Amino acid sequence: MIVVGGEALIDLVPAAAPPGALLPRPGGGPYNTALALGRLGARVAFCSSVSADGFGESLLAGLRAAGVDLSLVQRGPEPTTLAVPSLAPDGSAAYRFYVEGTADRLFTLPPALPAGVRALGLGTCSLVLEPGASAYEALLRRESQRGLLTLLDPNIRPALIADPAAYRSRFEGWLPYVSVLKLSEDDAAWLGGRVRDWLAAGPSAVVLTRGSEGLTVWTREGAEHSVPSRRVTVADTIGAGDTVGAALLHRLAGHRSGPVDWPGVLTYAAHAAALTCTRAGAEPPYAAEL
Repeated sequence: MIVVGGEALIDLVPAAAPPGALLPRPGGGPYNTALALGRLGARVAFCSSVSADGFGESLLAGLRAAGVDLSLVQRGPEPTTLAVPSLAPDGSAAYRFYVEGTADRLFTLPPALPAGVRALGLGTCSLVLEPGASAYEALLRRESQRGLLTLLDPNIRPALIADPAAYRSRFEGWLPYVSVLKLSEDDAAWLGGRVRDWLAAGPSAVVLTRGSEGLTVWTREGAEHSVPSRRVTVADTIGAGDTVGAALLHRLAGHRSGPVDWPGVLTYAAHAAALTCTRAGAEPPYAAEL
């Protein structure tokens, strides 16, 4: 089983009509990753705090339909976080968040993960907003020390980071507990670090998403592999990076021994992300579509 920890929220996506209308869609990087894993056929559990309001119910219904285990989900009466993406002409998205007093911030560390868990994925807002951020950090450290494969997707949202220097320092403190660091070119530029320094700090691999240019991985052994993106008609890019994270977790959690077939893993991830880009909102593909 794979566990994905982090926020579930509602994206208010611009509708085609009428002008200025917003369409609520399920979202949040970890939510999208768990949803994608379920659709790809992985055994996956979502670990989060989710509101008991109508939005929270709809979020859990989406995960349930994808076969995601909800036994680690905590519930609370606080409202669901809202995110309002603005779309650029190329389909890329920037976000404004409404997070004060919301349920996902109140996550507490579970006493244990289920038996048989092989991998843990974390990232995005959940590692920024307290008090939940400290609980997710404790989960990362505990499960890494227990031997789980861990994937970190920082998925930087600058509008939520009040003290960039403090966040960058905290990020560096996570790296010894991370097996695979997955990040975008924008994330890497904002963090200001270098791949070789990140690898030296702990991860066995760093995967960089480069938009229409594809994916690149660097490994601690000195290998570097790149694959191109798939050419598709882009509706938007919402959830594409999360789908990459899901594809990585799916393939790497099932890896038994010997060298990782990184070109094969990246090609699979690029294909899955491309299909996500053909649909409005975060709508990752099903296994049969790959």
